[in-house]
Formats: sequence, C-alpha cells, structure tokens
Amino acid sequence: MSSYLECSARQRVQTLFDANSFHEWLPPAQRISSPHLAQLGVPSSFDDGVAIGHALLEGQTVYVAAQEGEFMGGGVGEVHGAKLVGLLRRAMIDRPAGVVLLLESGGVRLHEANAGLIAVSEVMRALLDTRNAGVPVIALVGGQNGCFGGMGIVARCTNHLIMSDVGRLAMSGPEVIEASHGVEEYDSKDRALVWQTSGGKHRWLTADCDDLVPDTVAAFRAAAVQGLKEPARGPVTVEELEQEHRMLAHRAALLPVEQWEHTENQARHLWQALGLKHSDQVGQMDAAAVKALRSQEALS
Repeated sequence: MSSYLECSARQRVQTLFDANSFHEWLPPAQRISSPHLAQLGVPSSFDDGVAIGHALLEGQTVYVAAQEGEFMGGGVGEVHGAKLVGLLRRAMIDRPAGVVLLLESGGVRLHEANAGLIAVSEVMRALLDTRNAGVPVIALVGGQNGCFGGMGIVARCTNHLIMSDVGRLAMSGPEVIEASHGVEEYDSKDRALVWQTSGGKHRWLTADCDDLVPDTVAAFRAAAVQGLKEPARGPVTVEELEQEHRMLAHRAALLPVEQWEHTENQARHLWQALGLKHSDQVGQMDAAAVKALRSQEALS
C-alpha cells in the first residue's frame, strides 16, 4: 500500500480519487504564480503550491484542493489563498457532493506577510459559508509538514477532519514554539513530545479530529467516502459553539494550571484525566488500537 505521507500533492489526488477523474483548474501551464516572491528573489511555483479542481470519489463529484508541502512547506500566500477561496465559492454555486481538502501547510507564507494572513482569513470565511450552504467540507491531514498556523484553524473549521497516526495538527508548529519560548519549554527535535502534543493519535484521543487512519492512501480514501456520507458536523450553529465551550471549560477544570506546570508528561496526564485506559501504551499502538481507546462519555 502506498504511504500518504510520502506522496506529493498531485500523487495524492491521482491515487485517492477515482482513476483519471481529476480535472485541474489553473494548472501550472497557466503560470498563475505569486507576484511577491519574484520581487524578493525567491523561487516561485507555477501553481503557487496548491492544485485545485474537481474529481470523482466513488462516482460522486467532489471539489478538491491539494497543498504541496515540498513548495515552501505548503505556506499560504495571496494567490494560493485565492485559489482555495475560489474553489469554495464555486462549490456554493455548483453544489458538488462535497469539498475535499488535502492539507499540508506550515501556515502563512512569511514572505507575503499581511497578504498571506488576509488570504487565510478569507479561506476561513469561504469555508464556513460553504458549510452553511449545505456543502460538506472534509479535511485530510497526513503530510510530512503537518498542518499548522492558520491552516490548522481552517482544518478545525471543516465538517469532518481525518488524520493519520503520523499526521500533525496545531496552531503553532514545534519550531515556532521553541523559537518563542526556548528549547527548555519545548524541544522541537523531541519527536515523542511533538507527536504527544500535536500528533494524530493525540488529536483523536482529545476529540480534535473525527477519524484516525493508518498512513495509507487507501485508508484515507475509505475515510473520506464515509465522511462525505456522514460528516461529524453540519452548518455552524450557536448550539454547537456553546457545546464546544462547555467541553473546553470541562477540560480546563480537569487540569488546573498549577498542576499542569508541574506535570512531566502533560499529554499522558490529560489522557488519564479524560478517563482513557492504557495511556502509557499509546506510543506503541497502531491507529486501530488507539481508535478503540476513545470514550465518548469521557470527552463529552
């Protein structure tokens, strides 16, 4: 089976969706690239690091975006963001079976600063509008670069979030935390620490993703098909937001700050507080075994 993590963006598109069904909009041949990078003497890409278009998934038409982690870590700039927004806006008009986002990004492209930040905010708005229009948006996270920064927020705004056990998701990436708070606070080279705090297993155990799969394209495909049929969330509602706030307040009460600061393995301590069994063995478990640990009662 092919590893999802090791595939490029276009390889994921070609293997995850029905054979030969992907039609790309604004392909590299049209040379839609960033107007900012050339001014800075930075190499650009003719697709600005993201492929968008439509494809078939089990015979159903879906709109697709795939970020290329090998180009600037999947960073979002003005053109990159505009392509994502355009895809989502068109989905509201055409109403496909869903939108599938293959996310791999370190967040905003620092070279484009404010333009990148604005682009991410526009993607969030378009995504929530698409959800409220009744078109489900599904995110897949399992690339080498993870999903961080603004795109980490985008992932959590979707109807359904699927991660692999080697995927990573967070607001701030490990290197960013280390740079701002020091290696004593967070060692970005400590792989166990990184995966315990942002990895797919942790996100599943804390109900921050809706499905956990092994690192294969086939597993992601099957989960995407199921996610389209039964997304975890529908349109955004006040009731949903209030429920989320109650859950977060419950979480905060489980782990007071004074205890948190003196806890050696904070992730394991959180899992135990949530009532999860065998928390000391999570690192050695495969995706299926970790999925079986999560208790809906403990996470409500």
